[in-house]
Amino acid sequence: MTPTPDYILRTVFGYSTFRSNQRDVIETVLRGEDAFVLMPSGGGKSLCYQIPAMLRSGTGIVVSPLISLMKDQVDALRANGVRAAAYNSSLEAGAARRVLADLMAGRLDLLYVSPERVTSDGFLDRLAALRPAGGAAWAGGDGTGGDGAAEGDGAAAAAAGVALIAVDEAHCVSQWGHDFRPEYVELGRLRERFPGVPLIALTATADPHTREDIRDQLGLREAACFVSSFDRPNIRLEVVEKHNPHAQLQRFLAGHGHHAVSGAAGAQAAAHRSEAGYGPDGGEAGIIYCSTRKRTDDLAAHLRERGMAAGAYHAGLAAEEREKVQEAFIFDRIRIVVATVAFGMGIDKTNVRFVVHWDLPQHLEGYYQEIGRSGRDGLPANALMLFGWEDVARVRALIDMGENEQRVAVEQHKLGALVGFATELPCRRRALLGYLGETMESDCGNCDVCLDPPELYDATEDARMALSCVYRLRERFGVGQVVDVLRGSKNQRIAELGHDRISTYGIGAHRSAEAWRSLLRQLVHLGYLRQDMGEYPVLKLAPAAAPLLRGETELRLARPRVRVATAAKEAKAATGTGRGAKRGRAGARLMEVEAVAVPVSAENDALFEQLRALRRQIADREGVPAYVIFHDATLREMAAVRPTTAEELLEISGVGERKLEKYGEEFLAVLRPGAAS
Repeated sequence: MTPTPDYILRTVFGYSTFRSNQRDVIETVLRGEDAFVLMPSGGGKSLCYQIPAMLRSGTGIVVSPLISLMKDQVDALRANGVRAAAYNSSLEAGAARRVLADLMAGRLDLLYVSPERVTSDGFLDRLAALRPAGGAAWAGGDGTGGDGAAEGDGAAAAAAGVALIAVDEAHCVSQWGHDFRPEYVELGRLRERFPGVPLIALTATADPHTREDIRDQLGLREAACFVSSFDRPNIRLEVVEKHNPHAQLQRFLAGHGHHAVSGAAGAQAAAHRSEAGYGPDGGEAGIIYCSTRKRTDDLAAHLRERGMAAGAYHAGLAAEEREKVQEAFIFDRIRIVVATVAFGMGIDKTNVRFVVHWDLPQHLEGYYQEIGRSGRDGLPANALMLFGWEDVARVRALIDMGENEQRVAVEQHKLGALVGFATELPCRRRALLGYLGETMESDCGNCDVCLDPPELYDATEDARMALSCVYRLRERFGVGQVVDVLRGSKNQRIAELGHDRISTYGIGAHRSAEAWRSLLRQLVHLGYLRQDMGEYPVLKLAPAAAPLLRGETELRLARPRVRVATAAKEAKAATGTGRGAKRGRAGARLMEVEAVAVPVSAENDALFEQLRALRRQIADREGVPAYVIFHDATLREMAAVRPTTAEELLEISGVGERKLEKYGEEFLAVLRPGAAS
């Protein structure tokens, strides 16, 4: 029997149905045609080239930008019995020669290669020496690559050809993309050198302009395009105004199982982890993004001092330290990574439950990609942004320093879109997807605006007070002085400047200093005030202020959100599960796990923890990340369904025949009634 995509999906990867455009993409590539694929993180992009590579004769060549990402993919494929290997600068000479020998002997289904290696003349010549691919290929494997092949296999399958070429993270080829890499530009040579081999380019984020540039750069102008929804409904979106951020973060982390321990106990826990290298604190896995290296180091130290297993990651660290932190996170030895945007692209960790933006993201494209590193298993995840108006002013000033006027205009537009997303009242998911060119018909029911609509108030009089105070101060002072005058401060500077004698002195004593600061920042963003970001960031009236001061217009604003919701807070309305869960359901906890609704209960949670402990033991034994064995979503389904036979276990999403053979009895021993707790 000739294997089919459905057969490979079920027996190798353990899934019963394809998602989104996966089947269409796979069939296109199997016909030998090119494809451009835009699919969100966690949407199953990898299967779009892995399955065709296994069904077409020859080896699938996958171009991947990061060594860590290659390793994750190869480990996962081998665990499923797929003959996969990586060829990059991390290999010693002997290992590199063995990989190339396996390639030339036809003993690999997939070979992951860095862009620098794949475009080298020597490697291109090796690929050209392979016979053209044709016919079916997959006959099952043990996942060991050449080490598991019989001596005679090479003679039968030698030089079987190139099954396909896949360019992962294809947005790196475009200078318009948010992560341009010069080495990717050379990949256009692949289309020219191998015109008869199907080429597939894949990315999770690319605006329309970037999409067109990718197709031009890679010679995919005539390729079929498959654009999936950007929506990640399982990720709850939340934005709060930054106010006492350490307390806000601590509240959020407590909802994910990270409880701060202060004083001597926290120092002792931190010292113990320092001596042991790293060790988990029992909370869920998450990433916290900061804008600078110093903030990254400081925040990671702050969390460790409070007993949390956190590591810092940024480009300023030695490569050895970065690798150590990344490996500790992947293997669950630490649960929190505090990082700059340098971290995340090479992480295929499926059980990241939260992403926090401690500082303002660079733009909405970056925000979308960064939050997409959570919830890749389809289970609920949380994305929190701590939005500070000071960050907006800082970023705006940096943009204005640019010399390219067109680029400055583009960056200011992107900043405005990000600020609008964070401050305006519509459903956050509708606003985010709208920016990315996708329309949602109804609100999502899984963002802070939907779950807890903001309180509006008439800000007209307060705004007039603030604008009048700026005017009375002759537009020569910044936010701090305006707030002090409004609140009637008795500090020395007020008296020295005579500001206690102007008409607006003390008229705003009924509001807190933070409330006035928030209002002034919003007036800047809404165009009623301008803030010159020179040596002294003074406030000036904008033309739009005049009608408001004259009483010709009114102003309604949302009260600032400063309280962070915890993950433990239950939804206000019914819970929705499954891929087809109805949008607009408040608090929907949406899962994309083979459309199976997995009930959550204390009993299931206890069994889930036992299964996690077993998975950890097996992962340590085999030296791979825990999610390579089974995803959290698979364990959740096991705990809910409680299979007791091999046949029943094989029906669980994510359990294929290879993993059933390797791990089935160990998991069934825990799942069967009467198993020891």
